[in-house]
Amino acid sequence: MRFVREKTLHFQHCDPAGIIFYPQYFVLFHEVLEEWFTEGLKTPYGDYIRHRRLGVPAVKTSADFLRQVFLGDVIRLELQCHRIGSSSLDYSIEAWCHNTCCARAETTVVQMSLETRRAVPFDDALRARLSGFLLPRAD
Repeated sequence: MRFVREKTLHFQHCDPAGIIFYPQYFVLFHEVLEEWFTEGLKTPYGDYIRHRRLGVPAVKTSADFLRQVFLGDVIRLELQCHRIGSSSLDYSIEAWCHNTCCARAETTVVQMSLETRRAVPFDDALRARLSGFLLPRAD
């Protein structure tokens, strides 16, 4: 299963030519990650950080920027999980506009304790919800 969100590109996302400024993709990708936790995984991201004192910092990411998108365009962001480790997960996000993939990123995050700054395993409940979004890569 994929987690899908649509976002309109605003002035804040664009360079002076009205084209998305590539670092803004990473901001949008992280927004989708937070929304996935809150809505898709039923783990409110704010509570996860503030009350559970857990985080999922990126430890590896790569991105391809394939096509320009412009101020006012609506992009569809699709997140899917590819691997779940004991405390890490690999996921990808594709950005689509006008039925064309315009950017994609692959990221590995590690769940860590905000108190100890060390990796901690996903609990069974979260692991089960993560598994609902697992789409292993077809290599």
